[in-house]
Amino acid sequence: MFDFLKAPPAKPLIAKEEIDKKYKRLRLQVFIGIFVGYAGFYFIRKNFALAMPNLIDEGFTKGELGFVFAFLSIAYGLSKFFMGNVSDRSNVRIFMPLGLLLSAFIMIFMGVVPVATSSILLMSVLLFLNGWFQGMGWPPSGRTMVHWFSLRERGTKMSIWNVAHNVGGALMPILAILGMELFTDWHAKFYFPGMVAVIIAIFIFLILRDRPESLGLPSIEDWRGDYPNNSGSGTKSKNGLSAKEIFTKHIFPNKYLWFIAFANAFVYLVRYGIQDWAPIYLIEVKGFTEVESSWAYSAYEIAAIPGTLICGWLSDKVFKGKRAPVSIIYMALIIIAVFVYWKNPVGHPMVDNICLIAIGFLIYGPVMLIGVHALDLVSKDAAGTAAGLTGLFGYFIGTSILANIVGGQVIENYGWQGYFWMMICASLVAIGLISLTIKRKKKIN
Repeated sequence: MFDFLKAPPAKPLIAKEEIDKKYKRLRLQVFIGIFVGYAGFYFIRKNFALAMPNLIDEGFTKGELGFVFAFLSIAYGLSKFFMGNVSDRSNVRIFMPLGLLLSAFIMIFMGVVPVATSSILLMSVLLFLNGWFQGMGWPPSGRTMVHWFSLRERGTKMSIWNVAHNVGGALMPILAILGMELFTDWHAKFYFPGMVAVIIAIFIFLILRDRPESLGLPSIEDWRGDYPNNSGSGTKSKNGLSAKEIFTKHIFPNKYLWFIAFANAFVYLVRYGIQDWAPIYLIEVKGFTEVESSWAYSAYEIAAIPGTLICGWLSDKVFKGKRAPVSIIYMALIIIAVFVYWKNPVGHPMVDNICLIAIGFLIYGPVMLIGVHALDLVSKDAAGTAAGLTGLFGYFIGTSILANIVGGQVIENYGWQGYFWMMICASLVAIGLISLTIKRKKKIN
């Protein structure tokens, strides 16, 4: 039924003198594809956060909207896990643009059909569907990284690729503002970014390619002479792994993968707990206008770009490939930034913006390192599933249950004070869980 999704088989090697030229060209090409493609997913992921003030004006409560928003993260977490396993056996060129296209159609529907935002039930269903299609973005990107970039270059390449979601997240509110200006309609926050995402889906279909072996090229390890010395990252079975083997041999027994998965839940609680509620908090408490809160939301994402790159550099160059120390330092600094953001008196918008920029600068470092760590811990054949596991914990537990559902109820019942204490405690728990991986001995020489 889904034969069109199957990964193409390996082809005989092309002429030796053509390999280097073709490899270099296609590596750049697929990198651009997953970078632009993953940025495109963020054009249509968190639009609902910007629309919440408008929906509150129409009579919905924060608790109700937090409940609705949770369905996006629940579906995304589940999809990232289950569709991640599917992506390990699928053609990236088909799988990734298909997910982006379906997600874009959902956002366009929410914007152009008035009934789509008329009830809690319907919005929950539509956000669930959007979240499921969103889960088809990260796993194929991670799979592409492990097939086209070897272990000893992957940290740097991943840190560069990882800023794609910050580019997309920063451009989304700008596209939303542009859409409202063009169409004089707040529903354009949904459908205008969706239209742009459709174009991106077509673009990445044209330039993405599957594994090197499917194009008559040798494996990345053979081409670069970069062979890992353990049975984790970079290795792959001769004939691939079955779904059962992926879970029983590479996922379930890997305790360090579970440590970082649980830590990811609390990192994502802080990431989206701050981000998703920022438009409402800034408007209701700090006196920002809707446009000002959108620009602050965008600045949060833009700040993540240098923060992520510096974080990757520190883990590689200063801490010699150890991920945990950098993540712990970043999370500790986040506690300070969150506290100042909370306690800053009304009437000092510059301080609020600086705090949001600082949180954005810091939070995406641990998010990126956990993703890199997951890929490093498993076989190439299980890369999508490992990424999906950390995503499942990050989105299903951290974002949907804690940031959206619990966060909305905490704000309703205990005010913003209870919410900010929740963010601080989550940061402390994340630090504790990440510290459990510090003593892991590095197996790659």
